Amino acid sequence: MTPSRPTEARALWITAPRRVALRTEPLRPAANSLHLRALWSGISRGTESLVFNDRVPPEEHAGMAGPNQGGRLPYPVKYGYALVAQVESPGPLQGETVFCLHPHQDRTALPPDAVIPLPAGLPPARAVLAANMETALNITWDAGIAPGDRVTVAGAGVVGALVAHLAARIPGTEVTLTDIAPGRATLAAALGAGFALAGAAPGNADVAINASASGEALAALIAGAGPEARIVEASWYGARSVTLPLGGAFHAGRLQIVSSQVGRIPPARAPRWDFRRRLTKALALLADDRLDALISGESDFDDLPADYARILDDPATLCHRVRY
Repeated sequence: MTPSRPTEARALWITAPRRVALRTEPLRPAANSLHLRALWSGISRGTESLVFNDRVPPEEHAGMAGPNQGGRLPYPVKYGYALVAQVESPGPLQGETVFCLHPHQDRTALPPDAVIPLPAGLPPARAVLAANMETALNITWDAGIAPGDRVTVAGAGVVGALVAHLAARIPGTEVTLTDIAPGRATLAAALGAGFALAGAAPGNADVAINASASGEALAALIAGAGPEARIVEASWYGARSVTLPLGGAFHAGRLQIVSSQVGRIPPARAPRWDFRRRLTKALALLADDRLDALISGESDFDDLPADYARILDDPATLCHRVRY
């Protein structure tokens, strides 16, 4: 006899500005869906904080919609995009551990093409970093970092730290990760990069990347870039505006400022890469024990309503892991 499948799931919903709740909802799987039991999910502090604090501009509500999102921005909305689960459906993937772009939820049902099996040797608890690694990979492509380049990365959050980690693996690069928190020096060292306090990175950078969501950091990167250098703005400011010094070093040095956003694959790779190939590669790039340094805390799913605001408000949060 085939065991009965769950017909309900519990999910974290943002119900109003700075308010969350666990809601029970029916599971209505389409034909041929895979039934998944969550093992872990990861809280992406930057993006989820914007949603939690109602800082997504109305004109960006549609563009900010996440895969498998429930509800609509601004509220109520079920938001998040880093879920690691086990396949319970009979078939070739039964028992496999997979990653999917999905909000925080204990069970779900998705089509087979919406999940990617974890590569051998990748601990499921680390795989919650996959969406952040995918973003970092896209930023690294947009930056065009080459062997021997002097690279400055501003912002030692998860994405900035992953960019620095990837850049430091390119032969001959001199990578400096900067942050306002001196304690991030330990993280930079663990990931193979140098460290400097914000605004104090070595000058004459070939490539500079802002992952700090700070206009002041972007201005410092402009001041420290070499002539004709590329500056990549990888932050998303939501409803905030920034002021930049576009005279002096920027204008005279013929600097470039380019935007990087994970929703599109860079044009030079788009003919060969699709989102699935990119996410598969991101999972493979997580097979490095040093990346466990990016997990800054852990909560039980049942405790998430009580913990969520504290996690997002704490500047020390990197990737906070949710245990199911």
